[in-house]
Amino acid sequence: MKWAVWGRMYNAGQTCCAAKRFIVVESVADKFLEKFQAALSALKTGDPLDETTTLGPLSSEAALVQLLKQTTDAVAKGARLVMGGKRVDRPGSFMEATILTDIQPGNPAFRDEFFGPVASFFRVKDEDAAIALANDSDFGLGGSVWTKDVARGKRVASRVETGMMFINNIDWTDPELPFGGIKNSGYGRELGDMGIQEFVNKKLVRHVVQDAPN
Repeated sequence: MKWAVWGRMYNAGQTCCAAKRFIVVESVADKFLEKFQAALSALKTGDPLDETTTLGPLSSEAALVQLLKQTTDAVAKGARLVMGGKRVDRPGSFMEATILTDIQPGNPAFRDEFFGPVASFFRVKDEDAAIALANDSDFGLGGSVWTKDVARGKRVASRVETGMMFINNIDWTDPELPFGGIKNSGYGRELGDMGIQEFVNKKLVRHVVQDAPN
């Protein structure tokens, strides 16, 4: 659960590869949602320079206004607000940690990215349904799969359409790991050995012995 909170809320959710959608199989969905809500409720908003702060502000007032509008529109179109959804009553551009669920395909929230402390929660019946939902996205930067069965994690990771997948860890970036996505999340890779190739001019020298075409 700590990784779920960190994955969504680090930098107040304002990270391209932060966890945006939580797709949970039915057998553990209720338990996950209960613990997730409790953990988010315990976050403390405040000055990001204060070490006791666990949920900082949005990058700007415009970013907060946009996020509040997205949340309001999502609820108006049928999403259920589990918690949060409002501005924090204090100086600065702070938003409550928020969970939305019951998000249907016709809802703008089904496609849009919430760049802030808003988590979208989906419950699905099984592994195949989880993969299908994960792939039903215009974006494909990164994702993670959480399971006690590592073989299953690898199987799911290979079927999810993203540029990066992590098993039992959140989507992360390190200098030695190639970073990049597919679909509307771009193409090509930076960092790692793949990234360094973008800065290298390679020369082809080929020796072939064959007859010319007639």
